[in-house]
Amino acid sequence: MLAKITSGAVIGVDGLLIEVEVDVALGLPTFTTVGLPEGAVKESKERVKAAIKNNGYEFPNRRITVNLAPADVKKGGAGYDLPIALGLLAATGLLPPECLEHHCVVGELSLDGQVRPTPGILPMVIAAKQAGRHTVLLPRANLAEAAVVDGIRLIGVEALGEAVDILTGSRPAPEGPPTDNPHMLSDRYAVDFCEVKGQEHAKRALEIAAAGHHNILLQGPPGSGKTMLARRLPTILPALTFPEALETTKIYSVMGLLPPQSGLISERPFRAPHHTVSDAGLIGGGQIPRPGEVSLAHNGVLFLDELPEFKKNVLEVLRQPLEDHTVTIARASHSLRFPSRFMLVAAMNPCPCGYYPGDPHHACSCNPVQLQRYRHRLSGPLLDRIDLHLEVPAVRYSDLVTPAAGERSEVIRQRVAAAHQIQRQRYQRRQTACYNSQMTAADLKRHCAIDHPAEQLMQQAVDHLGLSGRAYHRILKIARTIADLAGSETLKSEHLAEAIQYRRLAPRQ
Repeated sequence: MLAKITSGAVIGVDGLLIEVEVDVALGLPTFTTVGLPEGAVKESKERVKAAIKNNGYEFPNRRITVNLAPADVKKGGAGYDLPIALGLLAATGLLPPECLEHHCVVGELSLDGQVRPTPGILPMVIAAKQAGRHTVLLPRANLAEAAVVDGIRLIGVEALGEAVDILTGSRPAPEGPPTDNPHMLSDRYAVDFCEVKGQEHAKRALEIAAAGHHNILLQGPPGSGKTMLARRLPTILPALTFPEALETTKIYSVMGLLPPQSGLISERPFRAPHHTVSDAGLIGGGQIPRPGEVSLAHNGVLFLDELPEFKKNVLEVLRQPLEDHTVTIARASHSLRFPSRFMLVAAMNPCPCGYYPGDPHHACSCNPVQLQRYRHRLSGPLLDRIDLHLEVPAVRYSDLVTPAAGERSEVIRQRVAAAHQIQRQRYQRRQTACYNSQMTAADLKRHCAIDHPAEQLMQQAVDHLGLSGRAYHRILKIARTIADLAGSETLKSEHLAEAIQYRRLAPRQ
């Protein structure tokens, strides 16, 4: 007898419906799974067999064949346990086949029949809704995550026996998750910009970076507050919109990083990987490609502390996501794309010991060879892709002992949000550019025209700093953001002058 049931898989960060076909026929007792199953899927037969027996049902000692279609897509994970078990019970007559119609079933089984949470539920539920499925049967622990999707019925179960009773009608289906507002997003953070003492120049640079979605490099001695500033950057970014939160939550769902009983990611992500991270850990990859840190920072901030300590090959693979805002992972059989629209904040010391050049209280102990080797760990093309280069000096004693009286993050966030609104109106006809940092050559020509005095100032800066063509265009983008913060339609010399100072750390090309 044949039974069919719909389940789900995750390809990249998107859901795909999988048809589970279970055939029970006469013959020697075997259990075969076909359809490109990975190791965890092949092992499901042992979990399914034990779960069925331990819940008081009879396991058929016949020839069992499980097909996962489409057959050309690799199937991984343990989320097929519950649909395979229900398909077996339907194929042996313990479940009426019609009760499985219009359902999508996902869940991992323990040996005693308990249904365990499964990563990637959110994209699967979205795929089920788009395919016209009426109901999704899923682990109860994943209900809050799945409740983000409106317009589809969700049934959370904790055990195989409970799922059978609900499908046969002997037990009423439980109500949906008790959420007051599953779409509620937050702009409240545990840290605030007013806690940073001094460093007004650095605060201004971070405000500009947030307003135009520019990448920024912070260079200064140890203890100058580079990490403290970076961790407060998300607090001045506007709150996530619902589409942004949904995109981000899908990535965390696929990685299994959503907190228990949580729905949407409500705050902009802040990721700070250690400098020992591999290129696959940073960008994504693996035998079954999975998102990396640049995708986990999607719609948020990626902070790379001690930038020169990262392996050079790891830093160089950042070029594509910094330019394209996506990561393409290519394999022999297929390629996947992961979103990676993030703000890069990098921090570094001026030299290995941290006190070059001429710190008044600490003598630099680095010789010229060490200094040259340290600086050459960062390539010119990578630094060119970082818009703002900022020097963060040591905090003065007078600033440390003065009570903090700086602007709160909420006040700065209002100015940043106003600049974002200007940019949305400016690029409303474009599908790709939403911020000044994403302007194309045509956008620069249209929105960044400068007069003759400003052009002379720019020529002097390019000649003196040895800037590349990419750096020249980035100065124009920064100046456009400064003008937006000032509410100016035209670029003025003062806007360019402020923008140029943020490229003084750039090396000669």
